[in-house]
Amino acid sequence: MGTEHVIDLLDPDESALREVMPPSIHDAAMQRLLRPSSGDHDPRPRLESHGDYIFGVLVIPTPDRDAGTIAYQEIDVVLDLQRLVVVRKTPDHGDPYDVESLVSKCASAPAAPGMALYNLFNEVAEHFLDLVDGFNEEIDELEDSVATTPSAQLQERLSALRHDVLHIRRTLSPTRDAARSVLDGRLDLDGTGENADSSDEGGSELFPRQIELHFADAYDKLLRAVDGLDLSRDLISGVRDYHQSTVANSQNEVMKRLTIVSSLLLPPTFVVGLYGQNFPGMPELAWPHGYAFSWAVIIVLTVSQLIYFRRRHWM
Repeated sequence: MGTEHVIDLLDPDESALREVMPPSIHDAAMQRLLRPSSGDHDPRPRLESHGDYIFGVLVIPTPDRDAGTIAYQEIDVVLDLQRLVVVRKTPDHGDPYDVESLVSKCASAPAAPGMALYNLFNEVAEHFLDLVDGFNEEIDELEDSVATTPSAQLQERLSALRHDVLHIRRTLSPTRDAARSVLDGRLDLDGTGENADSSDEGGSELFPRQIELHFADAYDKLLRAVDGLDLSRDLISGVRDYHQSTVANSQNEVMKRLTIVSSLLLPPTFVVGLYGQNFPGMPELAWPHGYAFSWAVIIVLTVSQLIYFRRRHWM
């Protein structure tokens, strides 16, 4: 599926790739294009200039909230002055990235290959921003449920979120750097760039000034996504600290109650131990009201402690 300037291939074989690839494509690039997706965060996103074409790799993390997993969808691109070839790969667990909107957009408003690449980067940047928003919403939900969620379950989910944020950042940072390489002019093809006539909008320059400005917007979105992931990591740490303080406060409340119970039992234990010595010289042993007196002492001491604790707001 494709348009004049955009060709979309899903898990193609070598013959399908040879039909649309530049004749000068390197063997290493062909091997990368033919290599099946590993389904994890590898390979590293990048854009590289190879003479008369540009080779790139994009990795789009797509979380499955129900399963608690993330599928890393790989998109390889080959770009020259005539066309943008998009090679999508199906991850081990999950579906390939859907570029239907990109192809439709390029079909309704035909764009040069460089502009088509910007549209792809813009979609990826929007995806990362949505991903960050999803993380923050889930973190807010976890924070609201700290008091009701079992401690072990909450700790497990926080650890999984932190792990996902770190791995996604490893994908997002090189994606941002790839967009930056367009702005730095490091991806000029042979015969383009500083020696090309950039005023010729329909000329041979792959990334004229107008497209660079568009890439600046995509780069800005990727920067916001990086900052958002850093904020998500801080929020996760904040929820973890809040949870630990909640657990500590709960333990303190339990210890306080146990201390109060121990304090209430201490005077009766002393009185019973005192009169349980049964020495012959103790006058209370022969007193007819000695048993009632000991109970009265115990009750008065216990009630006095309860009143004191209540006034001090210890219970």
